[in-house]
Amino acid sequence: MDILKNLFYGFPDLWGGGVAHSVLILALVITLGLSLGKLRVKGVSLGLAWILFIGLIFGHFSLNLDEHLLHFLKEFGLILFVYSIGLEVGPGFFASFKNGGKSLNLLSIIVVALSIVTTLAIFSFSGTSITSMAGILSGAVTNTPGLGAAQQAFSDLRHIDAPSIAAGYAIAYPMGVLGVILSFIILRYALRINKSEEEAAAKRGMGHLEAMTLNTFSVKVTNQMVFGDTIKQMREILKRDFMVSKIIRKDSDKHDEVVNGQTKINEGDILQIVANPTVEEPVIALLGEKVQVSEEKFGEDLITRRIRITKPGINGKSISQLQIRSNLGANITRVNRNGVDLIATPHLKLQLGDRVTVVGTELAIAHTEKVLGNQMKRLNYPNLIPIFLGIMLGCIVANIPFFIPGINENLRLGLTGGPLVVAILIGYFGPKYNLVTYNTISANLMLREIGICIFLACVGLGTGEQFIQTVASESGMTWILYGVAITMIPILVGGIIGRYVFHINYYTLLGVLAGANTNPSALAYVREQTSADAPSVGYANVYPFAMFLRIVTIQIIIFVFG
Repeated sequence: MDILKNLFYGFPDLWGGGVAHSVLILALVITLGLSLGKLRVKGVSLGLAWILFIGLIFGHFSLNLDEHLLHFLKEFGLILFVYSIGLEVGPGFFASFKNGGKSLNLLSIIVVALSIVTTLAIFSFSGTSITSMAGILSGAVTNTPGLGAAQQAFSDLRHIDAPSIAAGYAIAYPMGVLGVILSFIILRYALRINKSEEEAAAKRGMGHLEAMTLNTFSVKVTNQMVFGDTIKQMREILKRDFMVSKIIRKDSDKHDEVVNGQTKINEGDILQIVANPTVEEPVIALLGEKVQVSEEKFGEDLITRRIRITKPGINGKSISQLQIRSNLGANITRVNRNGVDLIATPHLKLQLGDRVTVVGTELAIAHTEKVLGNQMKRLNYPNLIPIFLGIMLGCIVANIPFFIPGINENLRLGLTGGPLVVAILIGYFGPKYNLVTYNTISANLMLREIGICIFLACVGLGTGEQFIQTVASESGMTWILYGVAITMIPILVGGIIGRYVFHINYYTLLGVLAGANTNPSALAYVREQTSADAPSVGYANVYPFAMFLRIVTIQIIIFVFG
């Protein structure tokens, strides 16, 4: 019995209660939390937040870790989590501000600003401490890195921890999940949405996602002004990006011609074209008329295959540098990167892990596979150097002081902001300078999930003693109402602005609002409502910048009002 008691409460003669005790408590909290996280009510789950709740219960009954060990594990878990997020969003971080992404990110900025204004308004009129409000804000927008950033900022500023931050987060988190979904339901009726029309428009990629959507269509050449012109000349006339993947020659049975810039088009030819929705109409107007052609009519000589880039030597090279079309007789028509399809223009630089769509003969594609890799085993080995090098640089950047007018203290990005900034920069600039930063989705997800699980468990264990008293008090009930206001007001106002000011498609709008709140549960709810990819694309487009804003702004709030 003494052995069991010591395993749960610690061995008194060992530092930190002993390794076995520390690992047991941490693993038990995470295991129970993950198990409960699988529970769903009408498709909605609190997910990893259950780890925090189980940690709070363990902490309340003094089933805890050594204070210093708990602090180290919490910070280390947070660093792993934030850094893996930075590596994931880095490649698309700056690209998300181009074309249609500008309006979507502007709306996310408005939603983030509204949540901050709501928080500060409640802080001014209620007299609630800024640490409690920072925790409520993080929970209301389901932003766990924001929780870590607020704790780190207050620790740097006052050199003590603030348990009320975690308590506020835990109290507001459940309604942060449910409040967004309730807001979406209200918006549907308030905006008088016709779901079938919105879904049809979303599937066509119309609106703000036009620049991030690729359509495949066929055009018959009937305009005599372009008879005998080359594909290159067509691009120069239109000044737009598009790819011709296959061609059917009039009065010819050959279907093995690989199209390139020097290919001439003639009357009656049928071209299969890959382009953004905005380019479709100009291409049709230039060439002739849009026709419906089954894939079988293009013949069986040319096949289409997706190839994964797994050779490190390809990383950072443009499509024109590879000369696949001229040397191998195959044609790259599109590139899928982080779930978004890109036009395979000659100047587009490829990255390790990209999936390229290649058109050519069986033999040509076989040769192309050898050049690009397409061997998943090579990607199964994680690239650890960028991870640990980046974490090291992140810790250095985290402690570089900077100044904000009106604040007497030297400010720092901290162990949340530093690794995040470095990871984004490495993820974006790494391929440009031939630094291989790619890790498989599963490897990056494993790193991220381990980090956040350790962090949430430690936060719960460290604040469990005060949490029960807070929830049971009158202030705990009031905090829930504050959290509901911080969750729903920005979503409802942002939804109206996004619809009537930016004219965003309904399903894209919901994805953007879920991304602005960094709320994957809300995204899962929206995805169940439609078969279109618009919610996921909208979410992915604003998520990187919204995450960055959430982490940075909550630190500024602590520094200014803490």
